Amino acid sequence: MNLPNKITTFRMVLVVALLAVLLLPFEYSCVPGSSVLTWQYVVAFIIFIIASVSDFFDGYIARKYNMVTTFGKFMDPIADKLLVNSTFIILAIQGPYHIPAIVTVIIIARDIIVDALRMISVEKGIVIAASKLGKLKTVTQMVALSFVLLADWPFSYLKTNGWVGISLCYLAAIVSLISGIDYIIKGRKVFKDK
Repeated sequence: MNLPNKITTFRMVLVVALLAVLLLPFEYSCVPGSSVLTWQYVVAFIIFIIASVSDFFDGYIARKYNMVTTFGKFMDPIADKLLVNSTFIILAIQGPYHIPAIVTVIIIARDIIVDALRMISVEKGIVIAASKLGKLKTVTQMVALSFVLLADWPFSYLKTNGWVGISLCYLAAIVSLISGIDYIIKGRKVFKDK
């Protein structure tokens, strides 16, 4: 259990804490006169940011100090997907502003398809390298979720009614879709039978 693996495990604990905060019924406004931005979502945002930053550090430390392990390779993507996908699901059902269901479906469907493609490629001994689009997808998703959790703060004084966060969610869905198509094109050889 080296440092990167401890960070990944810590991120899993943060995912549970985030879900608890989002699902527990406490809705006290943290901005006087506003019923949209509540302490619940501010606390959830803080947990989400800590978990998101930990995602960068565990991978960076593992690569820089040659601490890559099988546990890390297995758990890191699971922790990432649990963090992002569960937050998208909950914020599609509730939240300061509801994320459109189609955005959540596209993001989760992309992850399922890419994971299935990777499993088949491993079976066939084919390596599909991670792409820059995959990293961009993760960044756009995390930024979009941050804005939704904070009800478009710091732009909320413009009476945005959530359009900044929701627009970023649509952008994240488009980047996810393009990233998924990119993986399918790169991995199309796995579908060829000998």
